[in-house]
Amino acid sequence: MAQLGPMRRYARALTGDAAWADDLVQDAAERALSRWTSFRPQSNLRAWLLTILRHLYIDQLRGRREIAVDDEAAPWRTLEAPHGEVDGLVLRDLQRALYALPAAQREVLLLVCVEELSYSEASAVLGVPCGTVMSRLSRAREHLRSLLETGPAEDAGRHTVPLRVVGTMR
Repeated sequence: MAQLGPMRRYARALTGDAAWADDLVQDAAERALSRWTSFRPQSNLRAWLLTILRHLYIDQLRGRREIAVDDEAAPWRTLEAPHGEVDGLVLRDLQRALYALPAAQREVLLLVCVEELSYSEASAVLGVPCGTVMSRLSRAREHLRSLLETGPAEDAGRHTVPLRVVGTMR
């Protein structure tokens, strides 16, 4: 299935754990196959699959009674990049900064910038208006830029503005 790559990327970015991400993708694929009749042929298959995956992820978080990706003791916050590898350092900094973002900002950044969904497709996956997607994306980019300039440890003391946005859907 051509959509497994984007599903794996998104699951891995949500969970931060390869095994959990693989299980999540398998569960999402099974659910999609069992509910294939609910897919509308004129709609975006990737957005539909990512929506299923996200809903399963949220259900699993509730079942675990934890927010794994926002855990201060999560392994990606303390892992060291390989010595002597500049690319490894850059990727590690980016990963740490990405996981330092609030979950809502991280999700929209992944959907629009990594999975290349349109604002309206990301809006459908997240279940929020297009204006909220644009606002969260703008805040996520600015916050990520700030984290990469100052580092997550320095930025941790800053208060993040709640992501409640009132606006009209475009």
